Amino acid sequence: MKTIVLISRVLLGALYLIFGLDYFLHFIPYQPLHTGKAGAFIAGLKGTGYFYPMQKVLQITGGLSLLFNIYAPFFAVVLFPISLNVLLFHTILVPSGWLMGVTLMVPNLLLGYGYRKYYSGMFTLKAVV
Repeated sequence: MKTIVLISRVLLGALYLIFGLDYFLHFIPYQPLHTGKAGAFIAGLKGTGYFYPMQKVLQITGGLSLLFNIYAPFFAVVLFPISLNVLLFHTILVPSGWLMGVTLMVPNLLLGYGYRKYYSGMFTLKAVV
């Protein structure tokens, strides 16, 4: 399991770091922009003015965290909703990109399983202060 966690951590960390940095540095050439519902969704996120930059900063921070194994269980949880959204976006709105969603979701789930002992406190039925 240690090897699976290591591979998943490095793969997920590298993907999030690369795509997070690309938002600010624009080093990956893209095909034409999305249209229809997918385009409206992206335009809505970008139109807020804060959401996309915040998400990309989380991706960069989380990617570095996973690559350097610093707070990795925490950032696996932080990045999970982003991985889930990418999976849903690429399977529902842009089905041709489903592989990218799976490429993010599978390692994120494997990390969740590998780090499960660190999450026991999160699953407390009634918290007592």
